[in-house]
Amino acid sequence: MTDALLASAKATPKQMADAIRVLAMDGVEKANSGHPGMPMGMADVATVLFSKFLKFDASRPDWADRDRFILSAGHGSMLIYSLLHLTGYKDATKEQLSNFRQWGAKTAGHPEYGHMAGIETTTGPLGQGVANSVGFALAERHLAGRFGEDLVDHRTWVIAGDGCLMEGVSQEAIALAGRLKLNKLCVLWDDNEITIDGKVSLSDATDQLARFKASGWAVKAIDGHDMGAIKKALAWATKQSKPTLIACKTRIGRGAATMEGSHKTHGAALGAAEIAATRLGLKWTHAPFELPEGVEKAWRKVGKRGSKDRKAWEARLLDHASRDDFTRAMAGDLPDGAFEALEAKLKAVVAEAPAMATRQSSGVALETVFDAIPELIGGSADLTGSNNTFVKNTHILDAPTYEGRYVNWGIREHGMASAMNGMALHGGVIPYAGTFMVFSDYSRPAIRLAALMGVRAIHVLTHDSIGLGEDGPTHQPVEHLAALRAIPNLLVFRPADTVEALECWQVALQNKKAPSALALSRQKTPAVRLTDAGENLSRKGAYELKAASGEAKVTLFGTGTEVALALKAAETLEAEGAPTRVVSVPCFELFEQQPKAYQDAVIGRGTVRVAIEAAIKQGWERFIGEDGAFVGMSSFGASAPAEVLYKEFGITAEAVVEAAKARL
Repeated sequence: MTDALLASAKATPKQMADAIRVLAMDGVEKANSGHPGMPMGMADVATVLFSKFLKFDASRPDWADRDRFILSAGHGSMLIYSLLHLTGYKDATKEQLSNFRQWGAKTAGHPEYGHMAGIETTTGPLGQGVANSVGFALAERHLAGRFGEDLVDHRTWVIAGDGCLMEGVSQEAIALAGRLKLNKLCVLWDDNEITIDGKVSLSDATDQLARFKASGWAVKAIDGHDMGAIKKALAWATKQSKPTLIACKTRIGRGAATMEGSHKTHGAALGAAEIAATRLGLKWTHAPFELPEGVEKAWRKVGKRGSKDRKAWEARLLDHASRDDFTRAMAGDLPDGAFEALEAKLKAVVAEAPAMATRQSSGVALETVFDAIPELIGGSADLTGSNNTFVKNTHILDAPTYEGRYVNWGIREHGMASAMNGMALHGGVIPYAGTFMVFSDYSRPAIRLAALMGVRAIHVLTHDSIGLGEDGPTHQPVEHLAALRAIPNLLVFRPADTVEALECWQVALQNKKAPSALALSRQKTPAVRLTDAGENLSRKGAYELKAASGEAKVTLFGTGTEVALALKAAETLEAEGAPTRVVSVPCFELFEQQPKAYQDAVIGRGTVRVAIEAAIKQGWERFIGEDGAFVGMSSFGASAPAEVLYKEFGITAEAVVEAAKARL
């Protein structure tokens, strides 16, 4: 048969899989950077999944009831880029594939959410995709419970590698998925026995099938290059009452002329000679990024396979009683009147001036918005009573109906934060969950990815300073505010009282493009906002809470529980003849978004500037300059009652007064 006839002939499943292999090796070769081995090894599995099982329509990548495909082994990004190109996604052009890993290209080194339609989440840090998938699957089940399976009935499919399963977050994720019986979740494990350093056996001897089975999953092992076996296994997965793991025994770099099965194919281009020999072996005569006509037609047909289901779904949505609510929720928009109760509560709180811990203030905020925003899904890492994240009479989100709105995450901070990302990415829900602030260290990788992706996940971080007292330095966050503020696009709030807590919650809920972290106190603190401002002052990030009696000589900055100390210090300074203003700084990041003129006015250049915060100084230079004073922590804390700790570490109104007077 001539090359022309071969090019136009109907493609076989193997030729369709070979198209992935060739595109992957050519993309990596052109970039001289990347990971060809995994896409080549999992090409057969991906071909069967996309052509026979995955519910999607390439012309409508935002179809709400599509199946979600997550490439947890994100280093093999040419797999998903090739699949999106082959099935006809508009963004995934030949030019994008040929510019893999280049400046301005949508085909980044690892798949990045928002760069290209069809990429459901940013992966690369191994294990994150597996943990995200639990959130996707949980959101699907919850929305099916809320709106019915005529609107929400889809699956979450994951391709994961050995590294994903070695990462600790995977155990947190699979244990939770098994407990919740998320049977529409299927993990396809690329069981190729290879890591960067060589054989998996160098570092791991885990029986993964036994591990998943012990966690409540249904498991199966297959030959990952036998398309008949793959098809049967995927069909089996759709009939299980548990989440499923399919161990796909593959050879990394499948099809490579001499390097198939070698760890050298994992993270480097194959090289011109190996690619030429591989093309011969695969009988692939086309130039890089060019496809045989028959192969291209076969894949484009796959991309259109779901259009009938999508149109039928759209017809159901059109006539559905919950159409408007569903559409609004999936768009991430809040209901009309979402903050009516909150705004009424603000006026009441100003009048009442309650003294309470800001974690309790946060609980008050949740109580005022929870019924008005049905998309809110709460939870805690086994610290519900301490985090104040549970709204009275809320049902637990659990099998078999999944209609509840509170998740018992267990002691799984990392898995919780990553699953929250998956929930937010899925759409239709707004996740929030709590833990102690010091344990944000466990959540940090997922919080960072939430900020990178720009998704609305809200982290309630209580016990925010040495003020938690007797639990001591293992539980007292000192560097954590600075560490969280260092993450771009993360809004870090530290409200000073109940008014600010209500305001900060409003801003966090309204911001669709950034995650938020609320740093909240264990200890009681007095009210500092005693008049109705008529606007959300916390939205500005920093604002003048108390004006000086005359031309200001001193500006005191504070956050959280230390704002009350700043006000007390200001009284003393005023009494001693030093006009002093106090600035509350609930959110550094929002302050940086304000006009320069506003920033300059709030900072008060030309005055003595002192900041007070029960944390390390890092980051405060922005407000106090090189010559300003800082009253806070420079070491770890200690075990003692909160009031003793504040005195012993010198975080007092008297210390603020002395710091200001020394500079006057």
